[in-house]
Amino acid sequence: MDDQTITTSDTFAQAWDEPQKSALSGDELARLTDQMIEALKTVYDPEIPVDIYELGLIYKVDVSDDRDVLVEMTLTAPGCPVAGEMPGWVEDAVMKVEGVRSAKAQLVFDPPWTPAMMSDEAKLALNMF
Repeated sequence: MDDQTITTSDTFAQAWDEPQKSALSGDELARLTDQMIEALKTVYDPEIPVDIYELGLIYKVDVSDDRDVLVEMTLTAPGCPVAGEMPGWVEDAVMKVEGVRSAKAQLVFDPPWTPAMMSDEAKLALNMF
């Protein structure tokens, strides 16, 4: 069978569209999610009195079946003075969640952060209403 035959077969299409099953139960994933959000809310940009989660600096959190966590995050500005330190703070916070095997925080700048990404709670704390 050649590649064209495989990619146009009904079996391939069904397997491609089928949701992948996770080794983590829905309850376990929900627990990890809630606890990771709480952990991320303990990390602050030293120049802003609002946690990084409410600031909208956390773009994505992936948890593997082995409980390895990858956090994609950004900064309020690429030249942020704590750019070299904040990913480590995030990794340390996530590692405190029971059941997490490893944590890696990766800085991304696309899309660039804007104040529109802040939660209402963050805007209220910063008098931005």
